[in-house]
Amino acid sequence: MAETPRTRNEPGIPGYRHGVRLEPGDRVGDVQTGPQAGNGVRTGPDGLLASLKRAAAALQDAGIEFALVGGFAAYARGAAVSTHDVDFALRERDVPAALDALGAVGMRHAECPENWLAKAYDGDHLIDLIHTPSGRPVDDDLLGRAEEMTVGAVFMPVLPATDLVVMRLLAFTETACDFSGFLHVSRALREQVDWPRVASETAESPYAYAFLTLLTRLGVIEGGVL
Repeated sequence: MAETPRTRNEPGIPGYRHGVRLEPGDRVGDVQTGPQAGNGVRTGPDGLLASLKRAAAALQDAGIEFALVGGFAAYARGAAVSTHDVDFALRERDVPAALDALGAVGMRHAECPENWLAKAYDGDHLIDLIHTPSGRPVDDDLLGRAEEMTVGAVFMPVLPATDLVVMRLLAFTETACDFSGFLHVSRALREQVDWPRVASETAESPYAYAFLTLLTRLGVIEGGVL
């Protein structure tokens, strides 16, 4: 049975907690997917993709090293598009400068209780600046693995698929372990992912193990991974 796309609203899960899955041709607000949408997304001046590009340009102009993560990074690598927020990974020490850079182009800082990220808004569009996903600080090695890719006709660093999966699987917890929202991403990215490395880096998480077991039973990954 095919997975049912669902909305997500779970704490501590970068990129997917607010996302919905779109099929080609679907429209949410001023965002459309499919061949008729050019590079996969059509957006007006105030659309989420425009916010993504504005934020990335502001960070690049300020000389801040970052990587696109979460739903839009998965989209850039072939998964369905995330439509409700934008996620960047950066070092914790760079967060104040990043907020200043976003503020300089009209985005506003929003206070949040979580201590692993900072938030900004471009109008109503949320920009997450993630510095410590699942308790693992963003470091030079992680950012160094990012690859320059085109996202909405703009080049920016995008985290590799393996790191995206590791980040997402480590975010599963006892109170946030709905696997349905990430199954389609895993299917879309499976040829790009080093699954043995994912299993090794997430070995301490029983929730990650359960998810990888599910992927194995579904035939998404080979049985020798675990």
